[in-house]
Amino acid sequence: MPSNRQIRFFLKPLVFLACTAPLAWIGLRVIGFGPSLGPNPVEVLQDEFGIWTLRLLLATLAMTPMRYALGKAWPIRFRRMLGLFAFSYATLHFANYLVLDQQFDWALILEDILDRPFITVGFVGLMLLVPLAITSTRGWQSRLGKRWIRLHKLVYPATILVCWHFWWQVKKDATEPLIYVGLLILLLGARLWHNRRGARVKTTGPTTS
Repeated sequence: MPSNRQIRFFLKPLVFLACTAPLAWIGLRVIGFGPSLGPNPVEVLQDEFGIWTLRLLLATLAMTPMRYALGKAWPIRFRRMLGLFAFSYATLHFANYLVLDQQFDWALILEDILDRPFITVGFVGLMLLVPLAITSTRGWQSRLGKRWIRLHKLVYPATILVCWHFWWQVKKDATEPLIYVGLLILLLGARLWHNRRGARVKTTGPTTS
């Protein structure tokens, strides 16, 4: 088990760098370093920000099953950072659509939403993440108490909606969205299994030899 010092001064900075690396790579590509963004750079940026939103949401959800598997609580200490990065990439994904793609053309945005409802699904997912990002601090956790736990369960429907948004967006090969859906099912299934197992233990009591 890593010590508090190792988590604070080594593992957390390492996770921070890993989360910022995709954004740094995208930035380098924008200014002309690395592979070209191609003939439609706005669409490439949209896809990159979106896929990293989903990956980081799944990484956030993976911390609790990791705690179950290791029998240690230290993975939970990375959950807030991963969640905030997921929200940041989601915000960039939406801002790219609003500013670069649609250029604040509200009539066109409304038409887009009516013609392509997967945009609405993604927007609702983003809105569910907003209160989680705002109340992610220890101060809010202390003020809300048990309500904080209930509020932060919104991450489950938010991630489901983001998966749905991605799946609905794909026009041809749905292999990649299915992989992420499968990972989400595994992560939610691990929670369900652990909770039911805990409930059975409380009901039957500990076994003795």
